[in-house]
Amino acid sequence: MEKKEWNNQTSPVEFLLLGLSNVPKLQVPLFLLSLIIYMVTMFGNILIVVLVIADQHLHTPMYVFLGNFSSVEICYTSTLLPRLLASFLTRNRTISAPGCMTQFFFFGCFAGTECYLLATMSYDRYLAICQPLLYASLMNWKVCVQLAAGSWLAGLLMSAIVTGQFSKLQFCGPNAIDHFFCDFAPLLELACSDTMVLRLVTFVICFLDVVFPFVFTLVSYICIIAAILRIPTTMGRQKAFSICSSHLIVVTVFYGTLIVVYMVPRTASLRQLNKVLSFFYTILTPMVNPLLYSLRNREVKGALGNALRKTVACIESSC
Repeated sequence: MEKKEWNNQTSPVEFLLLGLSNVPKLQVPLFLLSLIIYMVTMFGNILIVVLVIADQHLHTPMYVFLGNFSSVEICYTSTLLPRLLASFLTRNRTISAPGCMTQFFFFGCFAGTECYLLATMSYDRYLAICQPLLYASLMNWKVCVQLAAGSWLAGLLMSAIVTGQFSKLQFCGPNAIDHFFCDFAPLLELACSDTMVLRLVTFVICFLDVVFPFVFTLVSYICIIAAILRIPTTMGRQKAFSICSSHLIVVTVFYGTLIVVYMVPRTASLRQLNKVLSFFYTILTPMVNPLLYSLRNREVKGALGNALRKTVACIESSC
């Protein structure tokens, strides 16, 4: 079938998101769970961003990247959860075709940015542990800002390319998306025009946006772990490992669930499992990340303690 321009005459005006579950009894518990997760995610990540900006001790490349990472998590979660919460409240699961493409674009943008930021953070930890004498010169403020900005720009460009190709597809069949957001595979199932070019472009983008950052991060941590194991003292090894343990956990959880989600075939029997796994890496992971960094990172806990003491002192003085 010849490809045509994506428009309201050849494609549905709106799509129907089937959501997480069609069981009526689960709608209220799922709404409450999603609302709690959204509130905790926003509070935790906004708190980290505020601490990184406000505390002078956190004005280092490591925490600049952490602040950017939390900013991505805020945007990432806000792309998906408000729409999901609204569908629970209103029972309206429809989303306009432009709205679906917009959600797809921003989801891909922030997911790609997160992959590059994780790679950048692993490179920062590699320099700090494996090249400590050169760290100050190799990871100066100029390089730090360029890497952070480059991560955002890369995610934006990669997502724009894929979304641009997607917008050229014709959707002339069913308009029901068997997912809780506009993801790549469920949308592709509804296309009735030739998807060969899109699949080829997406394959290249996935290599640049996911595989390359993942391999880079993996190699960085292999070098880091090898360097830590060469440290002669147990205390030295523990101190070095504590510096990057939180980030290593985040990388493992994010890429672990991401790989499983997109490796599991979308057969009828496995689609519900795919939704659950997607819910885990798109919604639960951004909630867990600030908890990992705040509970396992001494500097973040110290900055939080200082902020609380200043707040209490300010309240007492005003009274």
